[in-house]
Amino acid sequence: MINGHALDGADLGARPEQGLQAAPGIAIKVRDLVVGFGDKLVMQGLDLDVYRGEVLGFVGGSGTGKSVLTRTILGLIRKRSGTIEIFGSDLDSLSPREYAAIERRIGVMFQQGALFSGLTVKQNVQVPMREHLHLSPRLSEELAMLKIELAGLDLDAANKYPAELSGGMTKRAALARALALDPELVFLDEPTSGLDPIGAAEFDELIATLQRTLGLTVFMVTHDLDSLYSICDRIAALADGKVVVEGPISAMLDSRHPWVHAYFHGKRARLVDTAFAKRSGASGEAAETSPGENANGFSE
Repeated sequence: MINGHALDGADLGARPEQGLQAAPGIAIKVRDLVVGFGDKLVMQGLDLDVYRGEVLGFVGGSGTGKSVLTRTILGLIRKRSGTIEIFGSDLDSLSPREYAAIERRIGVMFQQGALFSGLTVKQNVQVPMREHLHLSPRLSEELAMLKIELAGLDLDAANKYPAELSGGMTKRAALARALALDPELVFLDEPTSGLDPIGAAEFDELIATLQRTLGLTVFMVTHDLDSLYSICDRIAALADGKVVVEGPISAMLDSRHPWVHAYFHGKRARLVDTAFAKRSGASGEAAETSPGENANGFSE
């Protein structure tokens, strides 16, 4: 839901420059946002922009409010003050009809999938279609199967129940449902959490491919350093109730904020940075070889 109105998926459970040029403008604009629970303030005057066509990685320490911000933007948590705009519309000023139009342009994938346990994968994907579209049973099934395939699941997974799925399959099923209404903006909450390194890398590649192919804007809450390096156009770091740094990975590496510096310069971060640099270097060397030669300079 957005500010109390039902939202599909919420109640249900060289790229960077090309993406930004293809879809200029701001998809999400948050200004002076204040969110709290009782006497505790989680967001204290937070500002954030998410540009159309980009993959934004949103990071922060445990308990700092990453998921709280996502749920506040979606209207699942009430803000105390501030403004939230999606696609240029102030959510506080929209009529129910206008809310519904915004809702159909958004897809959400929660960390644990939030699939209905009593429905099959296909039926889960069909739920937002039944809520918002007037489709024949046959067309609804065809579209659901298309989304399932688009999310990288084998078609025989369509008739399985959530309890029969592995962790990776659950995330892909949740992604298929998030894509059910062909959204422009997709929220992903810890999409690679709980996956092994191979599964996480494959899911990252899937997100990147879908973003390029469908022109999606992706707001991704994550703590996965590999994801931040490999598929995020920009990163926003949350600390002390505000976004303290935002920009490309280089801005994170240059930041002197204590938490940001510790996160991006810790032992694990250095390993990821080294691996990423080696991959980038190998790609650059391959690109510089002349036709008919391989990366080692030998004729093929």
